[in-house]
Parts: sequence; structure tokens; C-alpha cells
Amino acid sequence: MSTHDTSNTTVRRTRGRTESQRPAENGSIRQHDNHTNMSHATLRNEDMERMKAELIRHVQSRLNELLEQALSDSMQSLCRNTHTHPDHTHTDDRHKPDQGKVFVARCSLLDELFEISHIRTIYHMFIAALLLFIISTLAVDYIDQGRLVLDFDLFYYAFGQLGTVVWAWTLMLAYALLGPYYVLSVWASLNHSRGWRTCVSAAAALTLCAAQTSMLGIFPVYIVLHYQLPPASRFIIILEQIRFVMKSYSFIRETTPAVLKNTPQKGEPLRYPSLSSYLYFLFCPTLIYREVYPRNPYIRWNYVGMNFLKILASLFYLYFILVRLCIPVFTNKSNQPFSTRTFILALFHAAFPGMLMLMLGFYAFLHCWLNAFAEMLRFADRMFYRDWWNSTSFANYYRTWNIVVHDWLYYYGYRDFLWLTGHKLRSVATLSVFAVSALVHEYAFTLGFGFFYPVMFCTFAGIGDKLLGAGDAALVDMQLPVTSA
Repeated sequence: MSTHDTSNTTVRRTRGRTESQRPAENGSIRQHDNHTNMSHATLRNEDMERMKAELIRHVQSRLNELLEQALSDSMQSLCRNTHTHPDHTHTDDRHKPDQGKVFVARCSLLDELFEISHIRTIYHMFIAALLLFIISTLAVDYIDQGRLVLDFDLFYYAFGQLGTVVWAWTLMLAYALLGPYYVLSVWASLNHSRGWRTCVSAAAALTLCAAQTSMLGIFPVYIVLHYQLPPASRFIIILEQIRFVMKSYSFIRETTPAVLKNTPQKGEPLRYPSLSSYLYFLFCPTLIYREVYPRNPYIRWNYVGMNFLKILASLFYLYFILVRLCIPVFTNKSNQPFSTRTFILALFHAAFPGMLMLMLGFYAFLHCWLNAFAEMLRFADRMFYRDWWNSTSFANYYRTWNIVVHDWLYYYGYRDFLWLTGHKLRSVATLSVFAVSALVHEYAFTLGFGFFYPVMFCTFAGIGDKLLGAGDAALVDMQLPVTSA
């Protein structure tokens, strides 16, 4: 009996100790759970803060775009109301020649995108690819020849005869600056001071046509063919020829209506653009002439230096692409007889290097080169391109790839054609713009490379016109808010 009681007492004590240990174990489990919950809550808060920052940045970007577009639309509306005579109760629905592009201070799209760390990753990937090209080329040269070969013979060949290029370009610049300016100046003074306006206008037009044809038409072609310039030097002359033609035409096109409209009163001087404004226009990165542009308050010379450094890096990038991906492949193909198999293999071998060259050309010229000159001249409107990489059609790609040239073609080609025909023949206007663009591209490539291979003509005049046909021409006519936004 006592033994049974003793055993019961021992069991109770053991059970009591066990039950007294359970709250302590439960407490440690609760502490661990609380610590885990706090860690999860901290991670959730960090994720929420990160998402909130991303959302705020996205909303701010969209609001800035909408604000810029609204500001541009209001400025356009103000310009139209200012140019409309108050006594006229009925206005013409057609575009007026004096309603042109509105310049607004804004940054380039890539400069804004590179502020985002994820987009900068793509930029760093291209830098890594350049370093890989350099290391690969040096390693192959060292293994094949037992030494490092850094002669850059391709550069020396492509940019040969730079002395000829410099003096020919200087003559073209001197004419583009002084020729149209002083011919129009003489015409403007005689047009308002004499009675025979028709004869004065005809003489000025003939003089300008002859001078433009001689100095900006025949002279560059003669330099290229007579001196047998290498490819890069040829492209410098031909592209500068096209740029001077487009810039001088814009100056003539914008100045002539202003001179005809503003007749000076007796004793008043003739209002004519200053030579300094025209000189500024010849170097600023736009093809639409204005006497005044939006300007930045100061120059960021470190930004200018970085852009020129990127252009130099892009040239080296192009060199290594040609040396590693193009020259070996096409050297082997040139030793084989031409066949369908050879042609298809060469086409696919050229696809990847061609894509890289296209992107390098876009980045080096449309972004770095134009931004460098815009910064040196404090030119504030940096919309040289739009987000063409998001295009879902060739029609949108053609409009957003090169805004500088697109504006010139739109205002002086498409819109002026519609204005002259009373907004009729939209399809003819579209076809004409694409035909001009195709011919100019083919002209540049034919003289630059020295042979005729109409790929650009088929791309622009063929595919482009089909994709941007008469049904889509209305969208081009509505492009004014887009290119000016």
C-alpha cells in the first residue's frame, strides 16, 4: 500500500515537472515564430517601399510626358491663333506654311532611360562585348603571329585623304553660309524697293538654283570621283552635301514667306535674319530653321567629352566587328563560285554584324554626335529620336527612328505637298516622300561604296510605301503633335 502511494507520488512529481517544462518550451517556440514573423514583415515592408518608389518614378515619368505634350499643344494653339488675322471669321482648314515645328527644351530618351539601373545593365553588356572583341582579337593575333598586332590598317584606309576632305568641306560650308544668305538678302531689299518684283524674284531663283547645283550638287560628286576617295571619306563629303542642301533649303523656305509678309514701312529697316543665327543653324542638330531656339543656361563639358569618347569607342567597336565577324567570312566566300547556297549563307552571316552596325550607327550618330553638338551649342531640344525599339510596325519605325530627318520630310515634303494640293492626293504625297527618301539613301550608299545595290531603295520606296499607304497617310498628317511634343 505504501509502496503504491510512493509510486503514485513519484509519478505526480514527474508529471508536474514535465508540465512545468512545457510552458518554457512553448515560449521559446513563440519567440522563434515572432522573430520569423518580424523578419517576413520587414521583407514585406522593404518590398512595398521598393514597389512604391518604382511606382512613383513611373507616375512622375508619365506626368512629365503628359505635361510636355500639353505644353506643346498649347504653344501650337497659341502660334496658330497669333498667326490668324482677327478680322477673318472663317479659317482655311488646310495647313498654313507658317505653322511649323515647335521646339521645346527636353532631354534625349536614352539619357533618361540610362538613369534606370536595369537599362544601364544593357549598356554595360555592350561594353563587356566590346572588351570581349578586343581580347579575342588580341589573342588570335598573338597565337597566329606570335605578337600583338595593333596596326588598324582598315581605319587608315577608310579615312584616307582627309586633307582633301577638309578643304572640300570648307568650300561647301563657305558657300552654304554666304551663298543663300546674301542672295536672299539682295532679293529681299530689291523686292520691297523696286516695282519689278517678278523679274527680281526670277533672277534670284535662277541664281540660287545655279549656285546650289554647282556648289552643293556637282562639286561634291566631282571631289569624290576625281580624287577616288576611300569609303569613310566619301561618306563625309556626301552626307555633308546632303546636310547642307537640306539646311539651306530650310533657311530659304522659312525666310522667303517671312520677307514677303513683313513689308517695311517708309524709313524702317528691312527685317532680315542675322548671319549669326544662320551660322548657328548650320551647326545645331536640327534641319528646321528658326531665328531663336530654346537654349540651356550652361555647357556641361564633361558630358561633351564623354559623348566624343563614346563615338571613338563605337568606331573601335565597328572595327572589331568587321575584323572578327565580316572580313574572315566574306574572304572565304569570295573564293567560292556564286550559288544560291553561298548567297543564303552570306546573307545569314551578315545578319548579326549588320544588326550590330545598325545599333552602333544609331547610338554613335543620333545619340552621341548630335547630343555633343547640342550641348556645345546649348541647344535644348534633344528629341532626335523616339522609342523606335518599341515599334510594332515599319510605319511607326520610320517615323520614330530619325526625328531630325523625319521633321524635314514631313514639313517640307508631305505637308507642303498637301497644302499646295488642298489636302488632296494624300497617297501621292506619301509616295513622293518615300521616293525622295529612298533616292537620297541610295545616292549616298552608291557614291559611298562605289557600286549600285538598291537595298535601301527597295526598303524605303517598296516596303515603306506599302506599309504606310494611303490609309495610313492620315496618321502622318496628324504627326505634328507627336514630333513637336
